[in-house]
Amino acid sequence: MSVLSSKNLPGFVFLPPEIARRHAENTRNGLYNLLPSEFYWKDRFEFLERAGYRLRPRYHPEWKPSWTGTNIAPDFCEDSIKSRHFHVLDAIRISDGTRIAIKSVSNETDEVRISQLVSSIGGGDNHCVSIIEVILDPLDRTRSLLVMPYLRPYNNPELQSVGDVVSFVSQMLQGLAFLHGNHIAHRDIAPPNVMMDARPLYPDGHHPIRMHRAPDAIHDAIPLARVDHPVQYYYVDFGLSTHFAEGASSMVIGRVGRDMEIPELSNTVPYDAYKADVYALGNMFDKEFLQRFSNVEFLQRLIDCMKQKEPDLRPPADELVKMFQQVRALVSDNDIRWRLVQRSEQRYEKFINDTVAVAREGISTLKRVVG
Repeated sequence: MSVLSSKNLPGFVFLPPEIARRHAENTRNGLYNLLPSEFYWKDRFEFLERAGYRLRPRYHPEWKPSWTGTNIAPDFCEDSIKSRHFHVLDAIRISDGTRIAIKSVSNETDEVRISQLVSSIGGGDNHCVSIIEVILDPLDRTRSLLVMPYLRPYNNPELQSVGDVVSFVSQMLQGLAFLHGNHIAHRDIAPPNVMMDARPLYPDGHHPIRMHRAPDAIHDAIPLARVDHPVQYYYVDFGLSTHFAEGASSMVIGRVGRDMEIPELSNTVPYDAYKADVYALGNMFDKEFLQRFSNVEFLQRLIDCMKQKEPDLRPPADELVKMFQQVRALVSDNDIRWRLVQRSEQRYEKFINDTVAVAREGISTLKRVVG
């Protein structure tokens, strides 16, 4: 692997001699070595490249730190960045340069089958991550590699406007109605399992691990505003999901999933998986938005319905879609573009934040008019 070239790099990436010597010693002592979990991907680098997917240089079998022999800070070298998630890693599709994600999954679950099923069904209400390809793991025949579009956590960066929340809630309800309409219960709805295609926010890309930086891991990646550059949200991770035969009961058992606040979860008493999904999504709306922001009170009735203690009182997902459409019609266009107001804001903070929001909206309006 080649040594990093120092040409055309900004001055802030270079270290004073003493600090550079200290980093060189840390490098020799293994500070930047692959983590045990990263060897999984190193061992499959060449296989995946033959399959058409290139992992980052760090996982090349002959990788050597690119900053070796230079005074460049490792923090600004892309190949110093470790991945701490064994089961999923980003890659580049060689044919067109598109960034994708590869997830290692067990063949003993229904994750592959259900992921492929939801990916095969078209429609604008399908907010489930699509599957590009399924590859049998060449070194462990009990596992498969799911190749998917690269997605970013839905709340990184944070939602900023009321309209951001409206779009998110609408898409998630549509996606849940899609799943249930196709006889699938997700059974693990929680913030880590909802992601977004952030390309509209980052037209020049961002680093897949150090997401606040550009792909080169040197410069900052500054997002555009969602209210002017809408994104699509997706459910991911169907490792705990259940696909029911048409006409079959949706009753299940098992205290599974991240949301342990669903009141009926039980390892012994059957409960309706669809109703549990509704509660989990309502709980997510509650904690992520209603409890945090003072100007999304229009969500209150929806969330109250979704979080009824008695499962039979929770409306099905398709009815929730219609309910929210009625709610959305009552939110004015001015409110849609207004910033989210933290409940914890003090009066002086609100004044400052409102002033900044007015200025930012003025600039945004000017850009839209000028084109």
